Amino acid sequence: MRAIELQRFGPGGLVQVERPLPEPGPGEVRVRMRACSLNFRDWMTVSGTYNPRQPLPLVPLSDGVGVIDAIGPGETARQVGERVVGLFNQAWQDGDATPDILRQSLGGPLDGMLREYAVLRADAVMPVPAHLTDVQAATLPCAALTAWSALVTQGHLKAGDTVLIQGTGGVSIFALQFAVLMGARAVVISSSDAKLERAKALGAWQTLNYRQEPQWGKKVLALTGGVDHVVEVGGGQTFGQSLLATRPHGHVAVIGVLSGAQPDATLLPILMKNLRVLGVMVGHAASMRAMLKAIDAAQLQPVAERVLPWTDAEAALTELATGGHFGKIALTFE
Repeated sequence: MRAIELQRFGPGGLVQVERPLPEPGPGEVRVRMRACSLNFRDWMTVSGTYNPRQPLPLVPLSDGVGVIDAIGPGETARQVGERVVGLFNQAWQDGDATPDILRQSLGGPLDGMLREYAVLRADAVMPVPAHLTDVQAATLPCAALTAWSALVTQGHLKAGDTVLIQGTGGVSIFALQFAVLMGARAVVISSSDAKLERAKALGAWQTLNYRQEPQWGKKVLALTGGVDHVVEVGGGQTFGQSLLATRPHGHVAVIGVLSGAQPDATLLPILMKNLRVLGVMVGHAASMRAMLKAIDAAQLQPVAERVLPWTDAEAALTELATGGHFGKIALTFE
């Protein structure tokens, strides 16, 4: 089979190779891949900034959808022909994750989905709603589950809540869609008026251009009286404004570090407003099942408009790093 390996960090480090066709063992299934999607973590992995000590070679990308074409001995829960997505943390079924579970993630340290066939744990693949295309289904394992975990599993989002969403990338657009689905009000910030108009079309309650409003935290506070939830994907340069925008006893879900990992912010709002600040490392299988059920019931349509061949993965990752996309970037297999 063909696969794309990360053989060295940085530009030119992705190389197409031939690998033996893997065979599933007990408790495993083999999936013939149909589509993958990209996350910022994938670009950080390939560039060497996520884990510079990651052993190489590595098959990157954590998200993908495919069809089961072989089942390991004794496995009865899954069937050949099922279209499935793989769970990002392959060993995380429910509850709190142990350090060992957090090391069982696809696309580093485990080989990921940028290959024609992947062998995965049978209890860590799940059938996808029939209304989704392969490209749409491929967006679910990280971006969608992270947004769902942040707002629903950990955030206990309810109708009437107000959610502050940063940007219009994969996690952010899913957070917007889930907020609307749950009857919450979403405030979306972006540097692009065009993207903000698209966010309004998806149901955003209010939008704000943070280039025009550098102190957007104060603006959001004045607009809402303090949001109930923040989907914090920016990191260092946005964390302080997020704390300012949040109501007393509100919830800040720390997800990304797009503007750096070192926050330039005082911690006083966390203390003085008794904020709940939680890190979100994607999510477990129980959350994934609940999310898939909700997506199916609502016939929700993930947003992935930029689609390239899987062999153009390096170009797609470079495009992802520029931040010009809306929603997700996906790759398809021939």
